[in-house]
Amino acid sequence: MELFDDAHDTERNLLPKDGVVRYYGKIMDRPAADRYRDILLRTIDWKNDEAIIFGKKVITKRKVAWYGDKPFEYTYSKITKEALPWTKELLELKDIAERETGETYNSCLLNLYHTGEEGMAWHSDGETDLKKDGAIASFSFGAERKFSFKHKASKEKIDVMLEHGSLLLMAGTTQTHWLHRLPPTKLVTSPRVNLTFRTIVN
Repeated sequence: MELFDDAHDTERNLLPKDGVVRYYGKIMDRPAADRYRDILLRTIDWKNDEAIIFGKKVITKRKVAWYGDKPFEYTYSKITKEALPWTKELLELKDIAERETGETYNSCLLNLYHTGEEGMAWHSDGETDLKKDGAIASFSFGAERKFSFKHKASKEKIDVMLEHGSLLLMAGTTQTHWLHRLPPTKLVTSPRVNLTFRTIVN
């Protein structure tokens, strides 16, 4: 599979302060991106996500999966997941993410959004299982979606369109100072698969 450069400045920090976000744009050609999207949709052990909200268990339409170097436990929204062994394609994508970003990762949280009406509310990835100020590499496959950042103190907002076959990096103190979300939209009717490679320290 050939990687190729596009017009995105991969050294440019999209955030004005208090963190690092780099958007690499599409880092693979369309046939390769289509292939990964189709394989991930078909082979990943997708499950509806669960969360405890105000003491009640809520099951989302969005589906998730959790993979890693070993059976890491990862707790968020008061629900604990145990990592499954890597698939061949996830290892290929981990290698690409590590080569492109210069970081290393030992796990991956995957999200499947069936349509644009499924999104993610404002949050930061600050769980204690995660490496403090560790990098998170985010692949997007399928529908192009807007991804938003909001500074916790100043309320400044930054938006970026995440393309099919693209890679985004969040690093440094981004999770400490910024929230992020995937806004819902009725304009998107096809699925998006999102892979977030990260480092667990427990």
